Amino acid sequence: MENVKITLVKSLIARKPAQIATAKSFGFKRPGDSIVVANNEAVQGKIKVISHLVKVETV
Repeated sequence: MENVKITLVKSLIARKPAQIATAKSFGFKRPGDSIVVANNEAVQGKIKVISHLVKVETV
């Protein structure tokens, strides 16, 4: 499995509760926060929910 780096690039203000909860499950608190996680189906599903708020790079 490869890893992906996910960076929150847009604010969570005025977003739907499901999108906020998904971002918080990654540990994001503010724009600019980044994490590196294993790329699997669960992570891909979460990325799909907040794809318009994050930048995804393979590592």
